Amino acid sequence: MEKFLIVGLGNIGPEYVGTRHNIGFRMVDALAAEKEAVWEDRRYGFITRISVKGRQLILLKPSTYMNLSGNAVRYWMQQEKIALEHLLICVDDISLPFGQLRMKPSGSDAGHNGLKHIAQVLGTQQYARLRFGIGQDYFPGQQVDYVLGTFPPEQEELIPERTKVTTGAIKTFCLAGIQLAMNECNRRGTPLASTPKENQKKEGEA
Repeated sequence: MEKFLIVGLGNIGPEYVGTRHNIGFRMVDALAAEKEAVWEDRRYGFITRISVKGRQLILLKPSTYMNLSGNAVRYWMQQEKIALEHLLICVDDISLPFGQLRMKPSGSDAGHNGLKHIAQVLGTQQYARLRFGIGQDYFPGQQVDYVLGTFPPEQEELIPERTKVTTGAIKTFCLAGIQLAMNECNRRGTPLASTPKENQKKEGEA
């Protein structure tokens, strides 16, 4: 049975629940919930396993905190003998508008500390990543407060639909490969132009 390691990046602890920086956790949580999988507190992170059409997906939420994410990724890749091409990192991205999704086979860390540490530990940036746009609606110098802040209600209510798309893209990655997964994710993961409340307002004004 082919095995894949799907890693959602985030920070552990109740003070980080629901923050923008933890959207990686929520992407793998959505996939686990669909299969009613139970998380276990293991070395370097929380682990659960699901099966999708003959593939075993090992889901990981590192408990190392964001800046040391690479330690958890390396450990579980070695522990489970995961090939680099079977690794997918789910992560937040401030360079994308809220809700926009992008999957890539490799790339730079773009200033993201989790991706930066993973690249340092693995010695390469040639690993797939699934990016969830959180926007950059903050003033200069406020980036840390922004990414560690929570989504406003009008964005929060749209997240389940977005994580449904990411769940499908992750499955496609494991079943059909990165190229088809990219096509699916990047086509369906276009930015959300408006919220339901904004649509209602526009309809009322028309």
